[in-house]
Amino acid sequence: MKLISWNVNGIRAAIRKGAEESLRALDADIYCFQEVRAMPEQFSLQIDHPHRHWYPAQKAGYSGTGIAAKSPLLSVTRGMGIDELDQEGRVLTAELPDFFLVNVYTPNSGRELARLDYRTQKWDTAFLQYAKQLEQKKPVIVCGDLNVAHREIDLANPKQNVKNAGFTPQERATFSAFLDAGFVDTFRVFESGGGHYTWWSNFGNSRARNIGWRIDYFIVSQALVPRLRSAAIHPDIMGSDHCPVSLEIA
Repeated sequence: MKLISWNVNGIRAAIRKGAEESLRALDADIYCFQEVRAMPEQFSLQIDHPHRHWYPAQKAGYSGTGIAAKSPLLSVTRGMGIDELDQEGRVLTAELPDFFLVNVYTPNSGRELARLDYRTQKWDTAFLQYAKQLEQKKPVIVCGDLNVAHREIDLANPKQNVKNAGFTPQERATFSAFLDAGFVDTFRVFESGGGHYTWWSNFGNSRARNIGWRIDYFIVSQALVPRLRSAAIHPDIMGSDHCPVSLEIA
């Protein structure tokens, strides 16, 4: 089975930039989208995945997640069941026969780290608890834009960004806590080196120079590691300031 996760940075804009052709070429069984930023009736996505589930934010044109699958899903759950955290359409969970697939768009800590406490003390704590609760029933795959570069090799300029959103000690610590709780960063199962990024700033010709951050992930329960076949980043696919990431499991 092939899974794709992509922060499309506005699905309507991504469609205008050729995302549908890219998605068809990737040929995944399930696509997970973050930062959709639209209501379902505001766009038409022309791919051969009829089973679609969208979770828009209450605020128009903001955040939002979506899943498109070739085959029916056993169930789909919107949010984590915590009203305070479920206003922005950030967690969409699909149940499959032998695992849960959790599509997440983690809140950004923001300029001047205005949301750092909310993100690390409330969101990250609640999300780990949610994932572990699901794991009591069956293994879990978490995918999406987690808005953190975990290690220095996961961004091009670590020393200059220690105090910036996405690379603070607090955000890196809560990501470490997630892995310490029994989850595995699948890309690092197959690739130990640096220079592999999933997001690039729109300024300074950053993407062409590969001055980026790896902040989009597939994270899996330890029980699924023997089934991993590949985990990849697709930097050649345009249409967003993020590129898609993929996971193939037996």
